[in-house]
Amino acid sequence: MLNRIIDKAKHPHLPLHLHSKHSNGSLDEEKHVHSKTEETPPAHSSQDAPQNTVPEATTKEQVEEPQADIPPRPEIDSDTLPPNEPTVQDQSQDEHKKTQEEHEPSQEEHNLKEPVGDTLAPVDPTPPSPSLEAHQGPLLHPNEKSAGTAKHELKTLKYIDFTILKTLGTGSFGRVHLVQSKFNERFYALKVLKKSEIVRLKQVEHTRNERAVLLEISHPFIVNLWGTFQDSTYLYMVMDYVPGGELFSYLRKQKTFPDEVAKFYSAEVLLALVYLHSKNIVYRDLKPENILLDAEGNIKITDFGFAKILKDDRTWTLCGTPDYIAPEVIQSKGYGKSVDYWSLGVLIYEMLAGQPPFYDESQFRLYEKILTKEPTFPSTFTEEAKDLLKHLLTTNLTKRYGNLKGGYRDVMDHPWFASIDFEKLGQRKVKPPFVPTVKSNGDSSNFDHYDENHPRYGLDGKDQYPGLFKEF
Repeated sequence: MLNRIIDKAKHPHLPLHLHSKHSNGSLDEEKHVHSKTEETPPAHSSQDAPQNTVPEATTKEQVEEPQADIPPRPEIDSDTLPPNEPTVQDQSQDEHKKTQEEHEPSQEEHNLKEPVGDTLAPVDPTPPSPSLEAHQGPLLHPNEKSAGTAKHELKTLKYIDFTILKTLGTGSFGRVHLVQSKFNERFYALKVLKKSEIVRLKQVEHTRNERAVLLEISHPFIVNLWGTFQDSTYLYMVMDYVPGGELFSYLRKQKTFPDEVAKFYSAEVLLALVYLHSKNIVYRDLKPENILLDAEGNIKITDFGFAKILKDDRTWTLCGTPDYIAPEVIQSKGYGKSVDYWSLGVLIYEMLAGQPPFYDESQFRLYEKILTKEPTFPSTFTEEAKDLLKHLLTTNLTKRYGNLKGGYRDVMDHPWFASIDFEKLGQRKVKPPFVPTVKSNGDSSNFDHYDENHPRYGLDGKDQYPGLFKEF
């Protein structure tokens, strides 16, 4: 029963998400700021990047309805639900609370490995150049070769291999820092998590699961995990640094995106989802806050705390961001990858309209709308966009694109995407509509400033949780 689930939020424990400020100065919902990452450093100095701006919203007619000032969006994360179906009346009106998921046992530790070839979701055709001393450096890209195994390289990482430059984000039990490797001089985002807080907030399986999923994947439109390590007090995750900032920030500044801009970002997201689904991974947390822009303007999907490797093509957990949650998740029905296509529909709608299709300040009423209402479209929407969204934002799984016999092809082949060359897009050969202002590889100007008074890391001491985080 949803009232049982929501009531647990009276004992709040934040998920593995870190706070990030947006341009309006308010704290965004918990999210993985560590994932301000990029698969590889830019191949050329971003000093040469065009100093352009996001296309003016005036290039597209404004939505007739007034734009709501959407507050920070909470995320939902519940206990695994039994296979019974509560109704929306069972929900509590305890607004914007979070609940905890008791995850299934985490995956066994995996070696980094090259992804299986997929012409629809190709690997970056231009892998990163070798580090200054590739065989001696602590970091290896999944596609780079080395004298040792990827597993061995992961275990050689140490805190002293990095120089901390700046705090990129803070959260309930950790920080994210911009760091530079002393071995190859590249910049990375180092996520630091305090073990005692992970245990206290019951986030052990979240932490393990995120690591396991990231070690399984490598795609040009998804953030890359380079390695993990630990000391007696902290866990460390080394991610690529993505200097362009969040798509969310640009969308909020412009209110809406022109049709072609929304189409470009949606198409890159679609390729990333196709890749994840090919590995039987459901993402479950698609939203503008979890989409980053690299120095060239291409996307990087981040925040894999809710991602899951499906064992039986079905899962029961109520989790995600309420505005983007599919109806079958709210109803506690077993669900699979189809939920990501619903979220893709919400993302497209929000980019075109400036707000999600079922937005409501009340989480209870929001869920009612998701379950019972059909989306309404501003007059500025094209007929092609309306038709695609009707096929994505449908509660009827036998009609939802992505879940039919044609699979992802039903979405890719839709007339709204007619101008997109997915083959070239997957190879990063399509010019992005916007290139962020990035003055250098380590430029952090697209991120907010934080207090640098952080604890000392890398100290020796007694580990209070020996063996609990052996994957790291």
